[in-house]
Amino acid sequence: MPTSGSCDGAAFPTECRTASQASGYLIKSLANLTVGEIAAMLALIGLESDDMKFKHNVTPGTPGQGTSNMMSPSFVNEYAISIFGASAVAGKSPDEVLALVTPDGYNFGSAPWFYQTKCSASVHDALKSGNDAGWAAYMGCIGVDPNDAHRLAYWSRAKTAFGL
Repeated sequence: MPTSGSCDGAAFPTECRTASQASGYLIKSLANLTVGEIAAMLALIGLESDDMKFKHNVTPGTPGQGTSNMMSPSFVNEYAISIFGASAVAGKSPDEVLALVTPDGYNFGSAPWFYQTKCSASVHDALKSGNDAGWAAYMGCIGVDPNDAHRLAYWSRAKTAFGL
């Protein structure tokens, strides 16, 4: 995440987190994963949150879409229910549900939650090695093009940072 050292000039300064501010939350949420899995989650978080500058989707501004990995509103809803229970989410607007899970302790746990609950065992097995085939499988689980140049740039930096 090349620009995660500062929140100077961030469009939404209250949402922005530096690497040092996020590191404790990320370490905790990624603790049970392999180096390959951690590298892939951090690459995803970096891309989706613009180096942790956003906790909600500002383009095109889909209500309720967000967290550090920019989950769709339906997944944000499921994530909130997994933490707080259905009664805490019932009757809330998508943005109100998103607000439940954007405090840092929940925000930085959303990517591993999605990975653990939505990706198959075969994706987990593939990603553990931290190779490009594992990345492609993970991006397939997310539902995006693994060969997108921006995604590949983050993945390449993560592989370098983690010696993969």
